[in-house]
Amino acid sequence: MVIIIYLKKIFYFTLILVILSLNKSISVEANPPANVTSPFFYNFNSNGILYESGSESASTSPYFWLNSGAKLIIANEIGKTIQNELPINDYWRLLYFNSNPIDTDNGLHPQNIFRVLTRSKWQNVKQIMSFKITKDELSSSPNRDSHNGLLLMTRYIDSNNLYYAGLRVDGAAVIKKKINGNYYTLAYRNIFPGTYNRLTNPNLLPKNTWIALKTETKNNLNGSVSIKLYMDNGLTGTWTLLLSATDSGIGGSPITNEGYAGIRTDFMDVYFDNYWLVNI
Repeated sequence: MVIIIYLKKIFYFTLILVILSLNKSISVEANPPANVTSPFFYNFNSNGILYESGSESASTSPYFWLNSGAKLIIANEIGKTIQNELPINDYWRLLYFNSNPIDTDNGLHPQNIFRVLTRSKWQNVKQIMSFKITKDELSSSPNRDSHNGLLLMTRYIDSNNLYYAGLRVDGAAVIKKKINGNYYTLAYRNIFPGTYNRLTNPNLLPKNTWIALKTETKNNLNGSVSIKLYMDNGLTGTWTLLLSATDSGIGGSPITNEGYAGIRTDFMDVYFDNYWLVNI
C-alpha cells in the first residue's frame, strides 16, 4: 500500500510539472515551406528557437524541420543544440523522460539525438555546414558509441532511407547508405589520430574548433550515385577530400530520387554556422 501511494505521488507530481511547463510554452503556428532555389544560404542571423515537431508540415520554420533534439537555438548568428542540461521541469525534459529516457539521460539531454532536415528537396547537390563541438554528453546509453558523429544527410526519403557522410567520434570519416532501415558502409577512413575508447577516450574530434564539412551527391549516367566528403578543419578556406564512394546498388537500388538534406549530431553539444545548398 505504501508503494502504491508513493507511485501515485510521483505520477501526480510529474503531471503538475507537465501542466506548468505547457502553460509556460510559447504558442506557435506552423508555417508553409519556402520556395527555395539554388544556391540556398542560411547564416543563422535571426534569433529564436525552432522547436521539434512531429512532422515536416508542423514545423514553424519555412526552411527547416527539427525532427529530433527538442530545440535548435539561434542566437548571435550561431545555431546551437541545447547546451548542457535542460531544467528539471522543462516541457521537453519531461517529454523525453517519457519517450526516450535511455538516449537522453532521463530527458536532460535531448541534443544527444539531434536531427534537423530541410523542408526543400534536393537531388544533385553540394551541402556545406560548419560545426563546433563544445561538449561531449557521456551518456550511459548503449547507443553512444564509435559510430556517433557530425554528419550531413542527403537524399533523405524517410528515417529508413538516406545517405549520410561525416566525421565519427572514433576519428574516422565515413560515407553510409541506409536503406529499408539497414546501414551499409560505402567508404571509411581514419582521419584524426588516437585510439577510441568509450570510457577513457570517447571523442577524438577536436573541441571548440570550427570544422566545415562538405558533401557532393550526384547521379551518374549508369544509374549509380557518387558521394564525396570534404573537410576544412579550422575554416582555413582550403577543402581536403576525405572520401569518395559510388553506390551501384549496395544493399538495394541506389537512392536516385530527390530527397531532403540535413544535419545529424550524436551525444554532443554543438554549434552550427554557414549552411549552404547548391545544385551541381
